[in-house]
Amino acid sequence: MINKLAQTLQRVGINGFLLGLFAAIGLAAVLPEVGSSESGIPWKPMINLGIAFVFFFYGVKLDPVQLRSGLSNWRLHLLIQLATFLLFPLLVLVLLQVMPWIDEDFRLGISYLSALPSTVSASVVMVSIAGGNLPGAIFNASISSLLGVILTPAWMGYLDGGVAGDIDFWSTLGELTLKVILPVSLGVLSHGWLFPKLSSILPKLKYVDQTVIMMIVFTSFAESFSQRIFSAYAASTLLTVSVSVLAVFVLVWVVLELTTRVLGFSIQDRITTLFCGSKKSLVHGVVIGKVIFPDAAVLGLVLLPVMLYHIQQLILGSILAGYFGKRKAGQPVG
Repeated sequence: MINKLAQTLQRVGINGFLLGLFAAIGLAAVLPEVGSSESGIPWKPMINLGIAFVFFFYGVKLDPVQLRSGLSNWRLHLLIQLATFLLFPLLVLVLLQVMPWIDEDFRLGISYLSALPSTVSASVVMVSIAGGNLPGAIFNASISSLLGVILTPAWMGYLDGGVAGDIDFWSTLGELTLKVILPVSLGVLSHGWLFPKLSSILPKLKYVDQTVIMMIVFTSFAESFSQRIFSAYAASTLLTVSVSVLAVFVLVWVVLELTTRVLGFSIQDRITTLFCGSKKSLVHGVVIGKVIFPDAAVLGLVLLPVMLYHIQQLILGSILAGYFGKRKAGQPVG
């Protein structure tokens, strides 16, 4: 049982990368001067170049033919995207009104979490393990990532309430276009001739992705630690944030479960909706957050709820994927 759970966790991302994120935060706490804006190390241009590199090869891996073929199951796609970009933010907006115990400084991060796109790899892997509609998962995870570049900053312009200053949507969209949409578009256009040549090494490029993310996490938290942002918060405050985002995950899952049953979705489409609609992307959260929140100290605060949710969605998602997977052999779920 323990070995199977460990293998599942390994497959969905609880591995060296997650440990690396903790190591990056630990290093930032010990050596904040190295990652802060005063260090003299050209972190910003290195990170910007890394982001462009990551999203170019993300585009290379996208198959335009496969995306077009996935359009037919429109009810599934519509529900997942509405769950990701409408249901999730609205639920969080309501919950924050009835959760006065959440520290004001972390409300922005929880709002930001709610507006993020779905994950790509974790959603697809979990749907595969659970026996869901895999083509539907691939289609929705890919489309969600692209929509997030526009919808996440648009939502934050409404949700942040001036906490981090007014967010200039068009300026943010312009910067994200250069850093994300343009590289992805060039990658998609290059798919036909570049993917066959690089298909054998593309899986290894995940280490480049992970390195870029760890660099952003390290510099953001280093700036926060150098300004002593976290020193004002007790451990109980962080525990409250963790429990709160866990409650959000459970609530979204329950709402999607009830909705798919009412709509009469097949078990495969129900599984795909549950996993894709409840996930939030740490990768996009870090990258888009770097643009929306240029103050690295603020970004560190914003990313904390996102990272807590990321850990919890992987652990709970793995357990639930294993549960559904055991039911694949002709047994009804629910």
